[in-house]
Amino acid sequence: MPPAGALKSSRRGTLRPPFCLDTRTAPMSAVDENIHRLEELFAGLPGLGPRSASRIVSELLTTRRDEARSLCEALSETLRRVHHCPRCHALTTEPVCGICRDKTREEGVVCVVETPADLEAIENSVAYKGGYFVLMGRVNPMSGVGPEALGVPALLERLAREPVREVVLATSYTAEGETTAHLLAAVIKKHHPQVRVTRLARGLPSGVEIEYTDAATLAAAVAQRR
Repeated sequence: MPPAGALKSSRRGTLRPPFCLDTRTAPMSAVDENIHRLEELFAGLPGLGPRSASRIVSELLTTRRDEARSLCEALSETLRRVHHCPRCHALTTEPVCGICRDKTREEGVVCVVETPADLEAIENSVAYKGGYFVLMGRVNPMSGVGPEALGVPALLERLAREPVREVVLATSYTAEGETTAHLLAAVIKKHHPQVRVTRLARGLPSGVEIEYTDAATLAAAVAQRR
């Protein structure tokens, strides 16, 4: 038996000292804690990953410090003032949003969308001039998101006090979006049977070859042919 402290032989015949604990303090992180926290916050935003977040933070803290200050001021002011429009449930910093204040829009039609981004996309199409109602999400029983959380009671109240003749359901064609649309259609028909409920048509997008289109889209295009 070798004496204590003797060199031990490895499998390859080399000599190495016996194992001992390293009591030295672990090296500090190379990244500043506050900067790392900023990167984590940006990385948590939709569409951004760790690398993109790191580049954004680096730009804001070096070559775009003025924009960083403006961003902080604008975000702080908007957070202080933002709320849901009492009529359409969209986000606004005014008492009532600009679309609801626009007297030239058609008041008899209300388009129900999931998010403000969906509202903006429909507005950019320049094909719709009615009103809106923004759900701020979609039905998700697993996460506990039901009609109450989406503001459906507020939508029903609006239908009761305004001469709305049609509600256009513009939710996404996903499982949750379809569930939301079916639920809304049932609730509206139950409480306001005089209101016509329609759904955005789906089919082949412009410029897409038939052979590269998925089966679900083709089936919808065939069923809704005209």
